[in-house]
Amino acid sequence: MYPFKKLKECKCDKNGAIGYCISSKKKYKALDYFESKDIVKVFNFAYEMAFGSGKHRNHRSGGNARRKKGQIFINTFQGKLAELAVYKEFEKHNPKAYKKLSGIDFSVYGLGEWDSYDLSMEDKKFSVKSTKFYGHLLLLETKDWNEDGEYLPNKQVGKPCTYDYFVLVRISPDGESLMKKEKLLYSNNIDKEKLKGIIESQKWEYDIPGYISHDDLKYIISNKFIIQKGDLLNCKIEMDADNYYVQSGDLRCFTELIKSL
Repeated sequence: MYPFKKLKECKCDKNGAIGYCISSKKKYKALDYFESKDIVKVFNFAYEMAFGSGKHRNHRSGGNARRKKGQIFINTFQGKLAELAVYKEFEKHNPKAYKKLSGIDFSVYGLGEWDSYDLSMEDKKFSVKSTKFYGHLLLLETKDWNEDGEYLPNKQVGKPCTYDYFVLVRISPDGESLMKKEKLLYSNNIDKEKLKGIIESQKWEYDIPGYISHDDLKYIISNKFIIQKGDLLNCKIEMDADNYYVQSGDLRCFTELIKSL
């Protein structure tokens, strides 16, 4: 079995909370950038999901924090860029496999509706997770998964509930910090053209530190790779929900997976 490492417990001076530090890192190194036409398309999708007819839940499974629409926008924007990043890497490293990929879903869903998977290739299903460029954890909320590694929200409504691969994508710049600087992150009403100008002023890049398989997921579930609600990551970030985790330095090489498919 692949040797995943647990987070390192560290001392924190915040109300006696348990702290954990990253013990296995993979340095961020941009692989490519997103073209302007793709940024516009992803922007329009994310804006409609946050401020238009679409609806995203405003909290994590098992979490208490409620997201404002500014947060929903930038999280959605980052997440859809991550899916596009995976497509770009397939196109570069395995054009034949790239042609078998399902199209990126830009459908605008209402509350309680969602797509069954992020990407698919014939019978293979991909779940794409995104984080900031300095992030080092692939996180999966524990309440969403059973011991067989099945995604419960899908299972409960009869949708495909097993993913073959979980891919972590890191996005630069840090969109939340960008929104916070402009005093827009915690807003529920943002002018579209103003926000578009802020987004288009940046050069958006990505890297892909790696992936895990379905069997890997079952391993981290059975071996309780969990950072709990209230724990402090790097003695700074308080976790809002219980999460299974894999550190960036322990992820499998995504380029090798692409070439093998």
